[in-house]
Amino acid sequence: MIEADDSGADERLRRIEAVTDSALSRLDVEDLLDELLARVCALLGVDTASILLLDQHAQQLVATAAKGLEEEVPQGFRIALGRGLAGRVAQEKRPVVLDRVTPAEVVNPILHDKGIRSMLGVPMLAGSELVGVLHVGTLARRRFGADDIQLLQLVADRASLASQARLGTIDRTAALALQRSLLPTRLPEAPGVDMAARYVPGHHTGVGGDWYDVFTLPSGWLGIVVGDVSGHGLPAAVVMGRLRSALRAYALECDDPADALTRLDRKIQHFEAGKLATVLYALVSPDRTRLRVSLAGHLPPMLARTGQPTDTMSLPVDLPLGTGRPRPRRSIAVDFPPGALLVCYTDGLVERRGELIDIGLERLRAAVRPGPAEAACATVMAALGVEQPVDDVALLALRRHPPAG
Repeated sequence: MIEADDSGADERLRRIEAVTDSALSRLDVEDLLDELLARVCALLGVDTASILLLDQHAQQLVATAAKGLEEEVPQGFRIALGRGLAGRVAQEKRPVVLDRVTPAEVVNPILHDKGIRSMLGVPMLAGSELVGVLHVGTLARRRFGADDIQLLQLVADRASLASQARLGTIDRTAALALQRSLLPTRLPEAPGVDMAARYVPGHHTGVGGDWYDVFTLPSGWLGIVVGDVSGHGLPAAVVMGRLRSALRAYALECDDPADALTRLDRKIQHFEAGKLATVLYALVSPDRTRLRVSLAGHLPPMLARTGQPTDTMSLPVDLPLGTGRPRPRRSIAVDFPPGALLVCYTDGLVERRGELIDIGLERLRAAVRPGPAEAACATVMAALGVEQPVDDVALLALRRHPPAG
């Protein structure tokens, strides 16, 4: 008896090691789920195994990976919580055993077509939160025991970690797609000026709340925007996208940057309560001789002119957007001479931990020289060393073409 017990314990340990093999951690998430299902089929002696992940918004389980039921995945089969075996497991967050499968207990027609006779399902949990359901099935009648349930739950726990990693990858991919859709892939061509820009995220997801934008208005004026939403990552990027779109709409209705920013302030206070943003909005006249600039808590741009030192533009700085303290906003008209270079940026370019911002501003001022916008951006980025920023960085340079000859 003792030898039999030892043999059973050794076998159980071998089965557990098979699904916790460290080699699994080196697989891609999709391959890991497939390998886990293949191993559980072999170890439990079952004919099918499936993973269904929870769609939070729909409150449905979605077939994501399968062995023996591969057609279930491309069909994207969905099950509502509470329906069928998987729905019960999800709703109750506990294992469910069906020694005898009946049409009333399963809702997926593929299971009937396969002739599944017995099933076992366990929840996939992250803490107390449901991630999905793992279930197995056999073509012959079978009674699943406590050891079967324990082993399958171990696999489900491993699959939960892999699924969370997969969802994290999907979220990062979606976040990057969002950021790229909001930042211009190519700045518009506008007569009389050349432009260049840079964006470097300060968050590991590759997205953030800083942005730049350039657009031509029906009046012929050229709109220039650089902004910074408080926070980091996807939440800041989502708010940034809303503000960017709203400001474009207000720009079509307002010929005064201060008026457009006043409307944008009302928008953020009502729809994005608790968020703050700094924004520079400038309009360049159709003949490119003048700028009209309004600053909502944003750092003033720098202007480099031929034969003169680079200066931080002397402009009034109004309150950031979202403070909840409505004050009149101001627009200032500034000459934009031929050959002049306008450099707009967010604070991530010049701020460093443990260093006064004035030092970063002076570093930027020393790097800005009149010349083509693309060369200016390259020089600034190299001089200020933003290969590994701790905050998002947006940089936009615009140069008025010098006189011919």
